Order: sequence, then structure tokens, then C-alpha cells
Amino acid sequence: MATMSLAAASPLTSAPRGVAVSTSGTAFCGLRAGGASAARFSGLAAAPPASGRGEAAVVRMAKREQELEEIRAMETEKLEEEVVDLKGELFLLRLKRSARQEFKSSEFGRMRKRIARLLTVRREREIEQGINKRMSRKLDRKWKLGIVVRPPPSLREKKED
Repeated sequence: MATMSLAAASPLTSAPRGVAVSTSGTAFCGLRAGGASAARFSGLAAAPPASGRGEAAVVRMAKREQELEEIRAMETEKLEEEVVDLKGELFLLRLKRSARQEFKSSEFGRMRKRIARLLTVRREREIEQGINKRMSRKLDRKWKLGIVVRPPPSLREKKED
């Protein structure tokens, strides 16, 4: 009866063909520099990106650019209203999560990123006007105090029905 130790099955002692096992005491298993060439691993030489992922990344980038153009086209007052509305929606989403109601978890990241984009464009406009960072914080504080609390758009639609 033959017994097999755990060491025999570890990746440090048995490696796939073409992969060198490091003997210097580290756990790094890399490709051999001298023996293995790109011709042996034909897929490694010049592999184009996978059609599904590469094209999707291009489409996402186009959407993001389109969204930024829309944000930059907004007036500053409209931009600030949008920030307030999105923060209200984010608050409602947090309430749903705490009440263990159904919600899309991806909405958190989407809303936070949208808010960040809006605030970035707002700061870009302040920089164009020559407002420094310290003055910007003072203006931001005044703006936050002046916000009139109102229900977010999703609740306004429900009240109208």
C-alpha cells in the first residue's frame, strides 16, 4: 500500500510542463526564461483580447464619456439639484438595506460614482473661476446649509400617483 504525502501534491514539487519551480525558497512559480520560448506557448505570443470583454470595455468607456458630456452641459444650479436628489436616493437605498428589503446592490456604486462625477465637474468650474481649495470648502459649507430637504424623485413620483 502506497501512501502519498501532502508535499507530493503541492504546487512547489509538481509543476505543469513549461513552468519552472523555484528552488530559492520562495513560492513563486514563473515561466522559464531560457528554455520556454513564445513559440512553444503559441497563445502567449500576441493574443488579441477576448472579443466579449474587450468590446464591452470600449462600450462602457463610450457611455462614460457621453455621461460626462451631459454633466458638463448642465448648468451649475441643475448640477447641484442633481447631487441633492442622488444623495436622497442613496439615503433611501441605505434604508432599504437596513430594513432588509429588496434592492440592487450595484446601485450603491453607480450612485456614488455619479455623485462624484457631478462634484468633480462642479470643482472644475470653481477652478476655472479661480476659486482656491480653501474658499471652495467655505462655499461648500454654505451650500450644504442652504439645501432644502425634499423627497428624492422616486418618492415624488409615488406621491403624485
